[in-house]
Amino acid sequence: MTHRLIIPGCAAVLLSAGGCGSGGTDDPGSMNDSTAHRHTNRLIHESSPYLLQHAHNPVDWYPWGQEAFDSARAQNKLVLISVGYSSCHWCHVMERESFENDSIAELMNERFICIKVDREERPDVDQVYMGAVQLMTGRGGWPLNCFALPDGRPVYGGTYFAPTQWRQLLQDLGTTWAQEPERVRSYADRLQQGIAELDLVVLNEDPAPFTRKELDRFVEVWEKQFDHEHGGTDRAPKFPMPNNHLFLLQQAWLTDDPALKAHVKLTLDRMARGGLFDQVGGGFARYSTDVLWKVPHFEKMLYDNAQLVSLYSQAWKAYGDPEHRRVVERTLAFLEREMRSSEGAFFSALDADSEGEEGRFYVWTEEELRTALGADHELAVKLYAVGGDGLWEHGRNILLRPVDDSTFAQRHGMDPAALRTRIDAINARLLEARARRERPGLDDKALVSWNALTVQAYADAYEALGTPAYLEQAKRTMALLLGQCRRPDGGLWHSYKNGKATINGYLEDYCFTIEALLALYGVTFDEAHVREAEKLAEYAIAHFHDSTSAMFHFTSDLDPPLVARRKEVNDNVIPASNSSMAKGLFLLGHLLDRPRYLALSEQMLQNVKGQMDSYPGGYSNWALLMQAHVFPFHEIAITGPEAGALRLGFGRHYVPNAVFLGTTGASALPLLEGKLLPGTSTIYVCQNKTCRMPVGTVEEALRQLR
Repeated sequence: MTHRLIIPGCAAVLLSAGGCGSGGTDDPGSMNDSTAHRHTNRLIHESSPYLLQHAHNPVDWYPWGQEAFDSARAQNKLVLISVGYSSCHWCHVMERESFENDSIAELMNERFICIKVDREERPDVDQVYMGAVQLMTGRGGWPLNCFALPDGRPVYGGTYFAPTQWRQLLQDLGTTWAQEPERVRSYADRLQQGIAELDLVVLNEDPAPFTRKELDRFVEVWEKQFDHEHGGTDRAPKFPMPNNHLFLLQQAWLTDDPALKAHVKLTLDRMARGGLFDQVGGGFARYSTDVLWKVPHFEKMLYDNAQLVSLYSQAWKAYGDPEHRRVVERTLAFLEREMRSSEGAFFSALDADSEGEEGRFYVWTEEELRTALGADHELAVKLYAVGGDGLWEHGRNILLRPVDDSTFAQRHGMDPAALRTRIDAINARLLEARARRERPGLDDKALVSWNALTVQAYADAYEALGTPAYLEQAKRTMALLLGQCRRPDGGLWHSYKNGKATINGYLEDYCFTIEALLALYGVTFDEAHVREAEKLAEYAIAHFHDSTSAMFHFTSDLDPPLVARRKEVNDNVIPASNSSMAKGLFLLGHLLDRPRYLALSEQMLQNVKGQMDSYPGGYSNWALLMQAHVFPFHEIAITGPEAGALRLGFGRHYVPNAVFLGTTGASALPLLEGKLLPGTSTIYVCQNKTCRMPVGTVEEALRQLR
């Protein structure tokens, strides 16, 4: 049910502004020098790059915390909660237009207590007030600007406001609060009820089993939204949505659906050849503003690139297209070059803007290409559609690939291998030239949840490509998460920067770390990873689980309460923490033979299955779990001295809907009991704890899986 509540007299024009890049204000590295600025506020003491960008606004910003709400109560003022993140383009537009404007800031300071929130540090706060704004306006996005009572209950909000609109809203809302406070409080009561209903998950006690028919219906509804010319969905903007395509890829193979296989490949190919992918340096931007995957919002997010590495790793095994393998290699090279700390943690984001322009770091004039490439300039112009499909604005080009290597080589009478050598040389020279430009800003905090996604990406890439350095990086980053980001009580912190972990972890930190640990186990057979996953699962059950709904809250019961304690159910650009938790419990239940975990996971899926076909893109991770119930789910156990080598042998093959486990010696895992034969390496293909005859080669095991 959609709720739209408006306080009369407080309407404003709301412009939809998806998260974008960043114009930035000051270099975060110099933010602590208050002597160079006319204004310095409380944010100067924060570590978040986004908050530090606002530390010299004339707005008297508070960080999120009790001090701000105590001040609001003492002064009887409404609270402005302004949420954004460091690579959000429209956040910085609003900062330049309004928050750096002295007269607007004076009005904000006079009538409101103003709080700045980094949504990446405090996704719990963002969820509450984003939900309120979506109820009021029917849309959401960042910047998020929500006004609340001194007790935190929201009363009005929106996304981006132009300066004139913002000034008028401040005046109108301030006057309404001064003259009619009871009307505002009454509205807050109704809005809070609407927020509570957003997460209403009814316990489904119907024991009916999941069926193939339900999943078929889910895909049938989804297929009506496919763009059969350019891939993805039939609308703009287009987000990569890696989890959507992980599900569709697996569904295509499980059902042997050639049309679905073709759609997924079309999507992956077009994303990899378009402007969404950085053709010079590797890595993906956050989304495309058009249906062609041509013009991105140029910011690069860790969570997108980690998940896309996992997706293209699976695609490489499924399709065997070397283009997909190169995407994996080049995206990981980008992460290591530009997003990795000396400790092995991965930073959060790169801005879109540099030199005051969005995308300036990534686009090229033909003259800039000629200067950088010399004799190779003509080939680059043809290769990247310069002056044609790649032409953007102001005579600059977004480099993109209209066709793949083999087609280009055939059209131009070139040897494909020789062409690839020249492309690599061109990209290296352009990367060198680009490095001399002013760089986009870097958000250098490391989030546990997003780093866990990155660990999984490296594990998936190692499984698919067999590159030892990928496994070493996965283990190194996981060691940092479990070492530096572990709370004294065994839980997790959320954010890590400059050797310090802060902010109590959210459900996303636990579920993604659990899945990453199990992915690491699946390629190493190191049972310590399973035991760590089990500890985190037990901690999450103790502190996040809601027995009434059988779902998990996003925040721990140890956290100070917000005006609502939300549950994240719908998958988005990142899977919902509840769907990820359900998958993790399912896998742990199989590996440890724990009926309790399996029952928890199954109940969670039962709770959402009735809503899945109403919004397929928002339930793709749940649908991955449902596949494990309606198609054969295999446990592939490998034992003996060559267990590791045999496991790598499976990496060249796409094996959906399966979990791998194994050992070279003794094991405490129930499914491996009695399966170690002296001096022999053996593969067991099992289903529901029943195993087929043991075999000695990957090829024999694959035949049993067919």
